[in-house]
Amino acid sequence: MSEEPTGVITGIGSGYGDSDPSKTRPNIRPLTWNAGADIGMLLLRFGVGGTFFAHGMQKVFGLWGGPGIEGTIRMLEGFGFQQAPTLAWVHGITELVAGAFVVLGVLTPLAAAGLLAIMINAVLLKWGNGFFIASPAGPNSIELETVLGLAAAAIVFVGPGRIALDNGRPWHRRPTSWGLLSLIVGVAAAVLVFILLRRSP
Repeated sequence: MSEEPTGVITGIGSGYGDSDPSKTRPNIRPLTWNAGADIGMLLLRFGVGGTFFAHGMQKVFGLWGGPGIEGTIRMLEGFGFQQAPTLAWVHGITELVAGAFVVLGVLTPLAAAGLLAIMINAVLLKWGNGFFIASPAGPNSIELETVLGLAAAAIVFVGPGRIALDNGRPWHRRPTSWGLLSLIVGVAAAVLVFILLRRSP
């Protein structure tokens, strides 16, 4: 008798569950971090961090038609903030430094949380004026502040991506836990500034 295998079930298996799933179903590529995500995070960081950096240059140095420190002090006094000179410097330098850190990917969760804190205060100050910029509220609307704040919050949780100076740092490898801690710090700072340093205008 021939020793060659006979029967149509050869190579398929002798019973239910014996077949190789890789031969019966197409391979599905596992979901992993990819270069596209790194590039996307780099662009997001440039957009958000760069915007805040430019605003910081306006507030601290008066560049690009900005108010400078004196104008920032008057703006904060108009919103009813106490200690306006000190707060103006803190506000401007936070936008300047944290914005640059977000662009470069340095201490990213904490830097982005600082930017989020600024936007929380901006939204609270303008609340009730309307949402859309293309409305009677115009510049007093909260549309831009909301978008920038949510984008900063996204960076807090996602991290900087691999195209960053933070690459390999603990907060880069475990962005969720570090992001949550940074978020708590940022929100707490925003609430404390709004409650403790502001009087009715």
